[in-house]
Amino acid sequence: MKTRIRIDVGAVISPIDDRIYGSFIEHMGRAIYTGIFEPGHETADEYGFRRDVMDLIRPLGLAQIRYPGGNFLSGYNWRDGVGPRGGRPVRMDAAWFALEPNLVGTDEFLQYCERLGTTAMMGVNLGTGSPAEAAALLEYVNGVLPTAYADMRRANGRELPYGVKLWCLGNEMDGPWQICAKTAEEYSRAACETAKLMKWIDPDIELVACGSSYRAMPTYGDWEKEVLRHCYPHIDYLSLHQYYENNDDDIPAFLARSIEMEEFIREVAGYCAEAKKGQSADNDVYLSFDEWNVWYHFRKSGKEPPLWTVGRPIEEETYDGADALLVGLMLNTLMRNSDVVKIACLAQLVNVIAPIMTEPGGGVRVQPIYHPFLHASRHGRGEALRSDVTGDTYDCAVRRDVPYVDCAAVRHADGEIVLFLINRDMANGHPCDIQIAGQTPDAAVRAEIIEWLSMTGSGSANGQPEQMDTRLSQSGSQPNGNGMLTITLPAFSWNMLRLASSK
Repeated sequence: MKTRIRIDVGAVISPIDDRIYGSFIEHMGRAIYTGIFEPGHETADEYGFRRDVMDLIRPLGLAQIRYPGGNFLSGYNWRDGVGPRGGRPVRMDAAWFALEPNLVGTDEFLQYCERLGTTAMMGVNLGTGSPAEAAALLEYVNGVLPTAYADMRRANGRELPYGVKLWCLGNEMDGPWQICAKTAEEYSRAACETAKLMKWIDPDIELVACGSSYRAMPTYGDWEKEVLRHCYPHIDYLSLHQYYENNDDDIPAFLARSIEMEEFIREVAGYCAEAKKGQSADNDVYLSFDEWNVWYHFRKSGKEPPLWTVGRPIEEETYDGADALLVGLMLNTLMRNSDVVKIACLAQLVNVIAPIMTEPGGGVRVQPIYHPFLHASRHGRGEALRSDVTGDTYDCAVRRDVPYVDCAAVRHADGEIVLFLINRDMANGHPCDIQIAGQTPDAAVRAEIIEWLSMTGSGSANGQPEQMDTRLSQSGSQPNGNGMLTITLPAFSWNMLRLASSK
């Protein structure tokens, strides 16, 4: 049957926080070394950072980049990465079994963000680190007084503070893979005391406490409740992390995972609401989905790069059309849940599970997941509107009644409405009737541009496309009367529809 989509301009979910369009750079694999940083490369700037990579990052309009980890964070001493490079130590990174030369550290990265036109989301080490060390890093980065760590920054060539406002209290501390992993009680006490100390030093910062590493963790739920019980008055956000896999080459099931993501968000938002009520707190704790992506190709490859090397080439995914569709679905999910999700980071940005890939000493390219993120970041800012979608569904291995068509709706300040539409159906196009309700009686709806990223290809034995058309096509469309617009979404496609109202 025909899919019907109804958008009511008066049904606003929430303003969309620009910070849902963030990313992540960890000292992991080739994200830093031969990724963003490669002195001697023909495009390297005076600081050693690749300009060709920067030229692909800037259009993404990132609100922030999370740094320096990730699992790396829990064993990192920030002092190793400041001061003259000739005096910096080479360390064994036990998180990723690599050597860390510390050629890029706090100052280099924060100044890189400034040149990109973005900000940093800094993490403090609560694995091997302590509240005192977290406070020292905050003083180094943001200190304005004539104190030891602020003076250390000045001595290292940076007079003005960086003014970083967003800080993570550790990373995935519930995970047994984490350096100095903690129980919920252990982490909660450390995070609470660190938060108090950091906000006493700089009351203007915002803090993100660690939620569960992913929804299937055995302590999920109990962990969130314990962290909120201890930390609620002192934090601003609770983190969520989730990666999805397609190990069984089951694309219909894979594309249904975004529904699981939405359930995850609403569950954790519920824990935050319960904690606020239970503590009679005045503040709100929102969600920071600061690691999300597709991640499975490298694991299936069986590759084992040499241990204890600099820029050890690990987790270098080669993304396909199905991955791009799921990334689009996850972006739609973040927009629809903008009332509770205020921060998000696509993990990661370059080479490691990334939309941008480099060759050491060579070129740079974008992957299919780059395109939906680019267009969502450009056009998915404003107010999220509720959308009512009715149409055909399918059953798959992970759930029943999965809608073929997924929709997120955004209204810009100038009145333009942008719909992000995804057709999960690999074989069939889906005609859609779109109605924009709440207009004045004589208002018309016209489609200015329809853009789609076609994921169809020649096909292969396991059902995955061998070829993919990543060209963005454009076409005009007109309403069929009574403000109703009819379009057909191509099979297996991501679409952006821009609607302008006129009298």
